[in-house]
Amino acid sequence: MLTYNLDGNKYLSLYKSIRKDILSGKLKKGQKLPSKRALAQNLSVSVITVQTAYAQLLAEGYIYSAERRGYFVCEIEAGFYGARRVRPVPPENKQTFAIDFVNGAEGAFPFSVWAKLMRGVLSDCGEHLLRRVPCDGDYALKRAVADYLYRARGIEADPRYVVIGAGAEYLYGIIVRLLGRDTVFAVENPGYKNISSAYKLYGAECAYISVGEEGADCAEAERSRAGVLHISPSHQFPTGAVTPARSRARLISWADACGRYIIEDDYDSEFRLAGKPLQSMYSLNPDRVIYMNTFSKSLAPSMRMGYMILPPALYERYISLFNESSCAVPLFEQKTLASMLDGGHFERHIQRLKNRYRAVRSALAVKAGELGKRCVLHDTGSGLHLLAQFPYAPNEEYIKAKALDMGINVKCVSDYLLAPAKTLEKCAVINYAGVSKESIFKIVF
Repeated sequence: MLTYNLDGNKYLSLYKSIRKDILSGKLKKGQKLPSKRALAQNLSVSVITVQTAYAQLLAEGYIYSAERRGYFVCEIEAGFYGARRVRPVPPENKQTFAIDFVNGAEGAFPFSVWAKLMRGVLSDCGEHLLRRVPCDGDYALKRAVADYLYRARGIEADPRYVVIGAGAEYLYGIIVRLLGRDTVFAVENPGYKNISSAYKLYGAECAYISVGEEGADCAEAERSRAGVLHISPSHQFPTGAVTPARSRARLISWADACGRYIIEDDYDSEFRLAGKPLQSMYSLNPDRVIYMNTFSKSLAPSMRMGYMILPPALYERYISLFNESSCAVPLFEQKTLASMLDGGHFERHIQRLKNRYRAVRSALAVKAGELGKRCVLHDTGSGLHLLAQFPYAPNEEYIKAKALDMGINVKCVSDYLLAPAKTLEKCAVINYAGVSKESIFKIVF
């Protein structure tokens, strides 16, 4: 007779105990199980409890029933026998820092505004929010994005050609599908490693274009086999380089000459902290430039919403490929973001963040000044990172080690190299998105 110590949910405990005995081989193939009444009496439980456990085992194929004979153990493949081996998951050992210039926690999300807008959308849209979303996104958000880009960046974009997607990496995959996996994608080097990783994940080949003081090297791009060039002309990561007008014109001519495309990644254009926004490359040639941005920097990375503006020819191809699909971003979130953009809430939020980041940047300048010639800041006034060069440091490992001794997490420009190339030496990348001015002033050299 089977004997088990049952606790908690008795049916579940009995089911797991018998299953364990079957998997371990303790109960053999073809072995007859006790009758429901006999086992219930032996375990001091109800017949219903045994019946429910047997029914679950029967449904999952661990036992079988024979009419008027009872229940018997099924044959289980040999690989299932023996003790279950579970590899223990090591505890997460996430290091914390007094100041993190690498990962940078995000800015203050406008929870109260977002919650209010969500309630309004829920009230206004109701069951409409349950409908299928077109593959290129909800038109209300497409229009709101186009209107915002005109106000903030001077970009005149037809809302029809705006495509909403679940973050930048998702949109990279869409572009690979549009242009073909045999297309070579040129990316900046050094650069944000997730870009090339995403293109490779989707089956594309990557070429690496060196970045200098004026951004991507035009001559290297022209010599490459690339059919697409992915750049951030307004504020390159990690060098911070801004591509001048002459280089932009040269690259657009290169793209226009042989039917190539440029992906203008405007990832942190909202945070130009000095001067007016720079002209976009998309505005210069909408037929050859794919404009791309997300709300990861401005709102939160967990809000997986991004968008791109496709040239008309690519948009038509996009519709032909994906028209049967549904947009991966929930309609509820799209409607809420559209309301945020239309109501001016987003721009007010950006202005508050810009004021905060200006204060942080000023604090960084003060602390760098304390080091005199030992620290030189390279700052173009754009985006949420700048460079701090330490010309008298022995090497970059020394810079990172000294920072770590002070509880500061930092990487150097060379840490973002995708292939061997000449780049700024002894230069730390200061990503201050999640740093307060108070924490900066607490740094003691």
